[in-house]
Amino acid sequence: MIEGIIAAVIGVAFGVGGTVTYEKRRAAVAKRSADQEVLKAQTRASDIVLKAKDEAIALENERRKEWKRTENRLADREVHLDKKIDEIDKRTEKLRIQEDEVESLKSEIREVRTRQQEKLEKIAKLSKSDAADKLMQMTERDIKNDLTNLVAKLQQDAADEAEERAQMIIVTAMERMSSEVTAERTVTAIKLTDDEMKGRIIGKEGRNIQALQRATGVDILVDDTPGMIVLSSFDPIRRQVARLSLEQLMKDGRIHPGRIEEVVAKSEKQLEKEVIRAGEDAAREVGVTGIPREMLQLLGELKYRTSYGQNVLLHSTEMAHLSGLIAEEIGADVRTTKIATLLHDVGKAVSHKMEGKHHHVGAELARKYGMKEDVVHAIEAHHDDIEATTPEALVVRVCDALSAARPGARNISAENFVERMRDLENIAVSFDGIDKAYAISAGREVRVIVSPKHVDDLSAIKLARDIATKIESTMQYPGTIKVNVIRETRAIEFAK
Repeated sequence: MIEGIIAAVIGVAFGVGGTVTYEKRRAAVAKRSADQEVLKAQTRASDIVLKAKDEAIALENERRKEWKRTENRLADREVHLDKKIDEIDKRTEKLRIQEDEVESLKSEIREVRTRQQEKLEKIAKLSKSDAADKLMQMTERDIKNDLTNLVAKLQQDAADEAEERAQMIIVTAMERMSSEVTAERTVTAIKLTDDEMKGRIIGKEGRNIQALQRATGVDILVDDTPGMIVLSSFDPIRRQVARLSLEQLMKDGRIHPGRIEEVVAKSEKQLEKEVIRAGEDAAREVGVTGIPREMLQLLGELKYRTSYGQNVLLHSTEMAHLSGLIAEEIGADVRTTKIATLLHDVGKAVSHKMEGKHHHVGAELARKYGMKEDVVHAIEAHHDDIEATTPEALVVRVCDALSAARPGARNISAENFVERMRDLENIAVSFDGIDKAYAISAGREVRVIVSPKHVDDLSAIKLARDIATKIESTMQYPGTIKVNVIRETRAIEFAK
């Protein structure tokens, strides 16, 4: 038993001793291996450092070589620049010498010219300025007639070409437009269905007709024409309201003061819509937009107004078409011209309410409602009392005369026509030195024959201006009137 334990202890002791010995040997081997690795690493590090030092030395040598080459190039360039500077200095010196020589030659030439001029002045007994004046006088005398003839020819050619061009533009525009003639009137007649209706309109003790007259502001005549009621008023808008009201009352059959006021109010609203629609239709027909609503309403009211038998709204739309064609031909602003011509007579819509000429009133209204100043000026200048300063204003004035003067555009009675012809002739013969005066071309021209003993050429020009001024200040007429003063001298002799 004891032997067994001893044997076991001995075996353990041998085992532990063997293990310790093995570990020692393994540690020694590991240490030797680690030492070898460290040695190898130190060797590689030494090789890397040596290699880096070699490369640094090589790079430094290469840089030094490059610096040396750069220094050599800079030195060569500096030498080259020094040579060029020396050459430039030599050239500059040479040029300075040449300039001195040239200046010296110029001075000598000036002295020679001065001596020659002095000799010429002594020989001709004239100074330089006197000789230049004489030469200019001779040249002017030689070419004066030629220049005068040339200027006259150029002026005549320009006038002929301008007149022909203007005629072509106006005729081309006019032949593309036509408009109907509307009879001018201040009364409207309404046909009655029967005599009983007349009594109902008059009412008991005239209450109904008095209510109509108060509500519409129109004179109603019921006894002058059988079977008809005549509405009389200078305001066509009022006449139109009264006509619509009477037609509605006769159709409805209920006629009494309360009903009359209601129908008149409805008729006024209806007419206001029609007026706005007429203005919008006119602007649409002409092809312009952006007109204020207030101006469109005034424009629409012109549908019910006439001037010399010409419907003012149709006259305005006709003018707008004409002005657009002419403005496009001459290069003016087409839109401005169209708007101005379309609105040029809006003052007539309120001329019975506001004092002043219709073109001034129309310009004030256009300015009030924010129209452009070019449009305002064209409206105000379409008659001769304001000078037209823009092409658009001149086109409006021309188109107004064209529309008024077009054959058939205006319906003037024979009595008024004869009276106007007589007035034109009387104005012409009221001046001194006039033998005869004739109104011709339907009043578009006054031909005045003067006595050559009392009126010379300059006086004839002044006389034409004075006659035209008096016609403008004393007469009203559409378009323009030409004053043609003729002075004729005759020399008569008899051969025996």
